[in-house]
Amino acid sequence: MVKVYLAQPRGFCAGVERAIEIVDRALVKFGRPVYVRHEIVHNRHVVDKLKASGAIFVEELTEVPSGAVTVFSAHGVPRSVVDEAAARDLPVIDATCPLVSKVHNQGKYYVGLGRTMVLIGHAGHPEVEGTMGQVGAPMHLVSSESDVLALDLPLDTPIAYVTQTTLSVDDTKGVITALEARFSDVLGPDTADICYATQNRQTAVRDLCKVAELLLVVGAKNSSNSNRLREIGVEEGLPSYLIADACDLDATWIEGVESIGLTAGASAPEELVVGVIEALRKLTTVEVIQMDGIEEKIVFHPPASLRERATEPNL
Repeated sequence: MVKVYLAQPRGFCAGVERAIEIVDRALVKFGRPVYVRHEIVHNRHVVDKLKASGAIFVEELTEVPSGAVTVFSAHGVPRSVVDEAAARDLPVIDATCPLVSKVHNQGKYYVGLGRTMVLIGHAGHPEVEGTMGQVGAPMHLVSSESDVLALDLPLDTPIAYVTQTTLSVDDTKGVITALEARFSDVLGPDTADICYATQNRQTAVRDLCKVAELLLVVGAKNSSNSNRLREIGVEEGLPSYLIADACDLDATWIEGVESIGLTAGASAPEELVVGVIEALRKLTTVEVIQMDGIEEKIVFHPPASLRERATEPNL
């Protein structure tokens, strides 16, 4: 008998649910195809399902035909992309997560105060690229305490920082401490402003690690928050694996294991978690135990334009 402990919460967050709903509603309202700049969320199963419904995913707006309904992904986009879409008169629906938009607005606020901006995040992540292109001023990107020490800025520079939403309070506290230790004038958002979903899922994984011998995280390889969940398992001393779905499950991992912790990144649908449990049942006798945890009740609604009937995509 293997006990499988399910994290609470796990899987889709409100921002991801909203983004997927936006594409679904756009397809129903305007018909196929609907073009989406970048993966709407970082999960192949979600993307493939939307492709089957008529969504076409592109990396650049030059791939979008004139007049085609265009959706910006949950990660947000730089201002240059917004301006390019406007110049082409593309009918745009913005699926940027409201919490990402909040980071953009915080950055703009700090720029208005005349502060030098620091972004805590990972280079190359689409959310980071979007944020750096939204605030209207240069930003210094840091991801570690050593990056802070390498900043070529006078120590009395008025600093303000914002953070990538897929980083938690735990992820950023060391970098923030380093900023405050090095510079004499530092402002940043309250920790309550950091993405609730990221923090909740990481806390839930730490709870899993107290009762499990092995950690399985369902999520995409290019999902920042999913990778971080696996890393937490490693930090807690557990063999920890990031799997896209049940097909990635290796039977040798569970040999001699009596308890497994199972969770999913914020862009992984619950059906993939169910699939992993079913795959485990084919290997051994399984008892599924739901962990206690935070019940998330936050809902982000799609734009009003998708809740109304329209005859043409005038968004």
